[in-house]
Amino acid sequence: MASTRDWFETVAEARRRARRRLPRSVYLALVAGAEKGVTLRDNVQAFSELRFAPPRIADLPASRELATTVLGQEISLPVIASPTGVQAVHPQGEVGVARGTSEAATAMGLSSFASMPVEEVAAVNPKFFFQVYWSGDRDTILARMERARGAGAKGLIVTLDWSFSNGRDWGSPAIPERMDLKSSMRLAPEGMTRPRYVLDWFRHGGLPDLTVPNMARPGEPAPTFFGVYGEWMQTPPATWADIAWLRERWGGEFMVKGVMRPDDARRAVDIGATAVSVSNHGGNNLDGTPAAIRALPAVADAVGGQAEVLLDGGIRRGGDVVKALALGARAVMIGRAYLWGLAANGPAGVRNVFDVLRGGIDSTLLALGRRSVHDLVPGDVIVPEGFTTGLHK
Repeated sequence: MASTRDWFETVAEARRRARRRLPRSVYLALVAGAEKGVTLRDNVQAFSELRFAPPRIADLPASRELATTVLGQEISLPVIASPTGVQAVHPQGEVGVARGTSEAATAMGLSSFASMPVEEVAAVNPKFFFQVYWSGDRDTILARMERARGAGAKGLIVTLDWSFSNGRDWGSPAIPERMDLKSSMRLAPEGMTRPRYVLDWFRHGGLPDLTVPNMARPGEPAPTFFGVYGEWMQTPPATWADIAWLRERWGGEFMVKGVMRPDDARRAVDIGATAVSVSNHGGNNLDGTPAAIRALPAVADAVGGQAEVLLDGGIRRGGDVVKALALGARAVMIGRAYLWGLAANGPAGVRNVFDVLRGGIDSTLLALGRRSVHDLVPGDVIVPEGFTTGLHK
């Protein structure tokens, strides 16, 4: 079915529409990758190196089952929204993502760097997992965690795949600390090229303030993104003892995000993680590391069913989801894809992205002769020699 004004048929079309709607600096922030962008590109291109087993032609299942569970939550397809911070692509921000994922009957991760309060997001989609970085002292981290628990978070995600790499060969967008008068005047020429974007924000009360309310200390106003980013940079990196302490204090479903090595996967299981996410932060960590899908088989083998394994990175179509599931993932997480949908058409665009993936998963299962996403096996995918070279078990 061809795209229409209110519906797009592929994630690629969502990206094109987002690019046409967003100011250049906002769009560039969405597609950002560290340094040369080697890992950023490999996250997507690696899926093209994988091939499917030849399709079956008879005795195919009349219907296919896509539903599964992640961190104890029932979802209608094996795809959830990954936590992303400061979603200035649309005035509804994370609340819009919550609405779109709720309509798609799936779950979402909510970043501690989000632009909307956790309570407002929870009211729209109660199937959410709160994400934290190891930022600040233990009491500060606990306060943020307990606020999320109070709002109804169904699980905690601790993100560790970030090493503060700097410098992008294509140039980083100039994002202000605050949208004050001076910043507004500087960005006005850029905004004039995207009048619908600016008008949409003014209809919702004004331009984004670039604050992160879920990082606020009790009784204090929301800090700026760059203010808490500085706190994060100055915090000593977490140890495994720190992560074990956090898991114990949370006491519920707990995901370690950023696992690319089998030994790290085993350590995560040893400290009690109930899930690991194979991720390189969308190519924004150490540039030159392998695509997440290349690391997935070894991580899944290392976990050995003791925890759920999710793949985060490079998903652009339903066939990509099926490839990840066949190689050991329980589900996948998407980030840029749903942000493009949000930019293109608000909450409806978010749901549109999930529906695109849903259709692709279903048609791929049909071709492979699989009745359920749980029936997929490694033999459904042809993995070329050398695909995982260097990713030792």
